[in-house]
Amino acid sequence: MRLTTTGVAHNFEKSIVGVIAKEALPPDQRTRAIRFVGPNDAASDADLMGYRAILCHDELHRDPGMPYIHRLRESDHLRDGDIVVLEGRTGLVRSLYRPYELHHHLFVTERCNSNCLMCSQPPKDRDDVEALTERNLELIDLIAPHPPYLTITGGEPTLLGDNLFRLITQLKFSMPETELHMLTNGRTFAWPKYARRFADLDHPKISLGIPLYSDFAGAHDYVVQARGAFDQTVAGLHQAARNGIRVEVRVVLHKLTIPRLTKLVEYIYRNLTFVEHIALMGLEYTGYTPRNIAELWIDPYDYQDELEGAVEYLAVRNMTVSIYNHQLCVLRPSLWRFARKSISDWKTLYLPECETCSALPACGGLFQWAVKKHSDHIHAISSPQPCVVDQKCWST
Repeated sequence: MRLTTTGVAHNFEKSIVGVIAKEALPPDQRTRAIRFVGPNDAASDADLMGYRAILCHDELHRDPGMPYIHRLRESDHLRDGDIVVLEGRTGLVRSLYRPYELHHHLFVTERCNSNCLMCSQPPKDRDDVEALTERNLELIDLIAPHPPYLTITGGEPTLLGDNLFRLITQLKFSMPETELHMLTNGRTFAWPKYARRFADLDHPKISLGIPLYSDFAGAHDYVVQARGAFDQTVAGLHQAARNGIRVEVRVVLHKLTIPRLTKLVEYIYRNLTFVEHIALMGLEYTGYTPRNIAELWIDPYDYQDELEGAVEYLAVRNMTVSIYNHQLCVLRPSLWRFARKSISDWKTLYLPECETCSALPACGGLFQWAVKKHSDHIHAISSPQPCVVDQKCWST
């Protein structure tokens, strides 16, 4: 699903965040809204006053003296209640929140202190912290109804410094019932003072998703392209647990992580017993992955022995384990009950061969960009088999 569109901006330079309104609202309800005027809609001057901004395809008959973007290239993806941000200098319109979707994210920075070989959101060395923090504080204030789950992601969220604590505090008071899951490399939590301060926020429903790619420090550090990252990550995991912060371990499966997967899950069981969830994740063909594909790619069909062994090892020891980003037809049926529909709604793709599959309603599908690279063994399943797929999971 489309996330952005562009047009020609007038009367503003700073970004504007607001809720799409496709019908005229009463004047007292307009201050939070961005009025969308469709190609065939007739709107008087009075109908346009009082909104944060106006979006339209056609030229306006006169300048309304307020922020607006016209000559929109696309708008079919915009619905009532969507929260968008308008950029005055570029005319960009970006969707930030769609209330009807299952997966919701708060993107907080493009900066990162790791540089993972398979990063789906390659870091950028730009100072975006203040601008994105202000945008996200506005977004939090506008979100309604409150979602059951929300993922904080980046980049590396801990690089926000005090601004991260501002965001979490706002989330705590604005939507205390929403489960928060923060994706972080965990390295900053190695400092006891930081872990204690994070815990002191006392958010009732927050957890961390921290990647660990090997039981061997050199292998993990190579994958994340940061010397000393393994030691910091493991220390961060322990400091988080020591301070009562819930943690999940994430493992992206590829040619560099599969050979030691059995040893890694044993390491997790013996040294990270406090972990509440282990997610074994398929490779996402975007970001840095395409340029490193020769070093990373292994068909998921070819590592079923290792995957099944790792899942069984953890499951029989009462550790909660899930499989993300894998198609049911590639997994062995014994693993289906561990598979989760984890791919965000707007990223999900099903191939033509999926259309006749009896397991389609339970399958999480592929990433949209997987059309360029995916398992050679994807096929329609002709007869139903027992399958349990849990919708309650953190997105990728």
